[in-house]
Amino acid sequence: MTVGTGVSLALALVIGLTLGALGGGGSILTLPVFVFVAGIPAQEAVAMSMVVVGGTSLLGAGLHWRNGNFHIKAALLFAATGVIGAYAGSFLTHMVSQRVLLGIFAALMLITGMAMIRKRPEQKEQQQCRFWPCLLIGAAVGVLTGFLGVGGGFLIVPALVLFAGIETKAAVGSSLAIIAVNAVGGLAGQLQQVSLNWQLTVMFLGLAMVGMFGGLFVAEKVPSESLSKAFGWFVVVLALVIGGLAAAGVRTTALN
Repeated sequence: MTVGTGVSLALALVIGLTLGALGGGGSILTLPVFVFVAGIPAQEAVAMSMVVVGGTSLLGAGLHWRNGNFHIKAALLFAATGVIGAYAGSFLTHMVSQRVLLGIFAALMLITGMAMIRKRPEQKEQQQCRFWPCLLIGAAVGVLTGFLGVGGGFLIVPALVLFAGIETKAAVGSSLAIIAVNAVGGLAGQLQQVSLNWQLTVMFLGLAMVGMFGGLFVAEKVPSESLSKAFGWFVVVLALVIGGLAAAGVRTTALN
């Protein structure tokens, strides 16, 4: 096992912890960890990321379901079109170079980090789950999942609050279920085009699941706003680093 592989597996715990605590965000770290730490080519790393994101999110959704933090109707509406969008988006991955793919990913990370830093206004009134907005947003997030291998929880959670009118804790649980379904659709498309390092993927997934339990514990003890802002700043810095490496055309190699 190389140093890069060992470090990437250690970071899997952090990714699982963040997913459990915030319902999203941690999955956006999976691709850069595979690419820049483990030395996996970006297109293959996207597919591996989907296995990790999907499996970890499925576990988290089940745990949130058990705790009553779930909204069935909203989850079904988002997932219905999300899985289709993810399958379609998976074919976009191989239409761009690794440099372009990482540049787009860095831009998305920057937007994500800034959104997490900003304080979200609290909902004064609860709304009914709106059919068409939920379906359309679900499809858009699905395309991002298939294209870049990200779960999209940073988009799904606020969308569930705004368009489905559900509480944030229920949005977190529902978001994880939607991410898991979208990942299946994206992975189905990716596996037609790449082969995976299944040994590393499964080990990474197992450690991320362990981190998920820690994240759920943290979510109960630490205010979600504090967690979100701290992670947001981390994502912004990482986005600038990845964007700079992509712009410079740095090749990905594993640490020895």
